[in-house]
Amino acid sequence: MNSPKPDAAAAPAATAPRTLYRKLWDSHVIAEVPSGEGEAESRAALIHVDRHLLHECSTHQSFEALRVNERKVHRRETHLAVPDHAVSTSLDRLETIDTGNAAGAQVERLASNVAEFDIPYVPLDDARQGIVHVMGPELGFTLPGTTLACGDSHTSTHGAFGALAFGIGASDCETVLATNAIVQQRADTVKVELSGAMGPFVTAKDVALALIGKYGAGFATGCAVEFTGEAVRAMSMAARMTLCNMAIEAGARIGLVAPDETTIEYLRGLPLAPSPALFAQAADYWRTLPSDPGALYDRTVSLDLDGLAPQVTWGTNPQDAAPVDGTVPAAPVEAEAARQHAKALAYMGLETGMAIEQIGVDVVFIGSCTNGRIEDLRAAADVARGRRVAQGVRALVVPGSMAVRQQAEAEGLDAVFTEAGFEWRMAGCSMCVAMNDDRLGEGQRSASTSNRNFEGRQGRGGRTHLMSPAMAAAAAVTGHVTDVRKLEEVPA
Repeated sequence: MNSPKPDAAAAPAATAPRTLYRKLWDSHVIAEVPSGEGEAESRAALIHVDRHLLHECSTHQSFEALRVNERKVHRRETHLAVPDHAVSTSLDRLETIDTGNAAGAQVERLASNVAEFDIPYVPLDDARQGIVHVMGPELGFTLPGTTLACGDSHTSTHGAFGALAFGIGASDCETVLATNAIVQQRADTVKVELSGAMGPFVTAKDVALALIGKYGAGFATGCAVEFTGEAVRAMSMAARMTLCNMAIEAGARIGLVAPDETTIEYLRGLPLAPSPALFAQAADYWRTLPSDPGALYDRTVSLDLDGLAPQVTWGTNPQDAAPVDGTVPAAPVEAEAARQHAKALAYMGLETGMAIEQIGVDVVFIGSCTNGRIEDLRAAADVARGRRVAQGVRALVVPGSMAVRQQAEAEGLDAVFTEAGFEWRMAGCSMCVAMNDDRLGEGQRSASTSNRNFEGRQGRGGRTHLMSPAMAAAAAVTGHVTDVRKLEEVPA
């Protein structure tokens, strides 16, 4: 890790070169909270929240608080609600939804709450439905230069557009609904410089896992991380969203990529983006947002992508990542780290020195707000085409939104998957979070494109190995973790 730059926090806001984060922060401060004794500048402020995404799992208490406190929603049009975490991804979910169970009741309660408070809602039978962090950007609800809040930690995803996006709790959600404002503590900044170029089958998911593996799951705790460098500039918006989505797994509160022409072209023509008459004006403003030359960060870290291999997690934390052609590492020297290492191996049923490619899988899950976008499905389909899912393996493909699903079907990807033996599902969070009917059984091992491999994350006793969509598809057709770069091409 490079040396800290100690002057970042004290840089005068009005005159010094500013980071993207500081520009977003300064432009949304309503009032500063008085600083503590001895502090040169307040770090806490009441900031304006431009947009707010809601889903069924984190908002019921917020609506109940509005009722109890007799408050109204301040600006209904700045909120957008969609069910995603608890929804079924079965093909007949509209006919079989059961409001008698916890998941079905959550979805029904969200619909009732948003109807009562007149909040824009995307119901389960709507063509726009999907995971909140997938459908929001698709609609143009996420825009550069805005602040965006949601009751979900992976709200950092939206920072890929140069938006100040952060997760909030239920009480904060009530405040945002009632006031479109919230008190926040200004975060320290971490600059992540990505150099070099990604090789074949190496993706933003691999970059994120390698970065967290190198610096540890807490290297950016509470910070705003800005991803920079030519490698980032060359990434698609989907890849940038994957990076920012995974920033939270490094402990960051916020992930950011500066808006550029790739961002602007992605947003052009989207339903909730500025109208054609205002788009050029908005784009001119967005081009002013990148960090100024000479802007100071609190810390800088770097990663060279040349020679980077596809990454796979072997433990129960995203930092437990290794190259696919590597082995399960030996225990660290430090006592507490060694204890955690042993605990992770015991849960995962693995041993030190075992080749990563020897790890067999029972289930493959391709989807989630990390890797459920159309280019993720294209990458997986390229591997699945002409092959068959290995005997004994269950493989699910769950589009991140119904728009992704529709696009995939228009390109024939659904046929590729189903002919190979994959299940082609409806949109939703699915097996990422085990809050619905897609989950691992006790002791089952999965290759997953989701973002967390914590104990029980995909189901009680389930064992999760994080990887990219192409790597997950390779595991599906071979039955074990496989270096996708070694698969022979399928004859046309």
